[in-house]
Amino acid sequence: MHHSSPKRPSPAWCALLFMSSALLASEARAEPSDLPPEVGYDYGDTNTPRSAAMGGALRAFSSSTEALYLNPANMAASRVYHIGAFAALWPEARRQTYGAAAVDSVGSRTQLAGGIGFTFNRQDPDGVDRQWQDLRLALAFPFSPQFQLGLGGRILWLKQDGRGPLGSDAVATGLSDENIVRDFTFDAGMAFRPTPELSIAIVGNSITDPGHGYLPSRVGGGIGYGTRDFTVEVDVLSDFTTWDRTTLLAMGGFEFLAADAFPLRAGYRYDEGAELHWLSAGLGYIDRQVSAELSARRTVSGEAATEVLIGFKYHLDVGGAGIQGGFD
Repeated sequence: MHHSSPKRPSPAWCALLFMSSALLASEARAEPSDLPPEVGYDYGDTNTPRSAAMGGALRAFSSSTEALYLNPANMAASRVYHIGAFAALWPEARRQTYGAAAVDSVGSRTQLAGGIGFTFNRQDPDGVDRQWQDLRLALAFPFSPQFQLGLGGRILWLKQDGRGPLGSDAVATGLSDENIVRDFTFDAGMAFRPTPELSIAIVGNSITDPGHGYLPSRVGGGIGYGTRDFTVEVDVLSDFTTWDRTTLLAMGGFEFLAADAFPLRAGYRYDEGAELHWLSAGLGYIDRQVSAELSARRTVSGEAATEVLIGFKYHLDVGGAGIQGGFD
């Protein structure tokens, strides 16, 4: 979409710079986390500020770099070339995430869209000391303005050098400086838009079934309604791997574009496996060339956990054609 560029700096930029300093300063702590490792690991998902603010409910109306992580089909739903970077901090889990991604759906004459993303994560360095790198490569094709398909490859390298729940044993922590996980799998997605305002998505994660909770196999989808100024969506996922039974993740989110430049977002997520309820919120600034976003989410039941995220994007090209919902 086309947005006018304000002449003066946005307050969102100042807020995001402040949060960047806070992320670095908070790492002065040196004590193990009291959270169960699976809560801080959060299924190995990569959140962006937009997706986190909406409770994770963006499989139907994700766009730009969010599509790379939530539904690769949506990379082909709008004509963009975006490069972004983001960071996340979990204070209680002692987790940091740093990532960068790019999505291009304008460079190919065949309309084939492509994306690449990489994140580095470290969780509880004075406890379980889990570190992992996540590489994503995805392609998507618009068979029509109403129907897109996408396939994404994912490589995960994970090691765990600290103390596990049972102490410093090889079963709990793995071998020092060696990967206990080095797997390749696929995500697949479909997006169907019977009208420009309505989107329906189906997504499968880790469809090769790696057989462990570091890359959980999941199937689900979402339905969303969006216009130029707002988006509302509800998503549901079934997780077959992480717990000793099939569990559900249910989430919903809402975003509104104020003054043609400031997205305001809120969301909710219910995690049946971990028995957690999350509330989330976020804000940002968007113009034709750049965007800056800030969001946070917090549990309101069970284990106390918080995630704070910041992100920046540079819009190399925006074709103006594509989905109604979404403000990237």
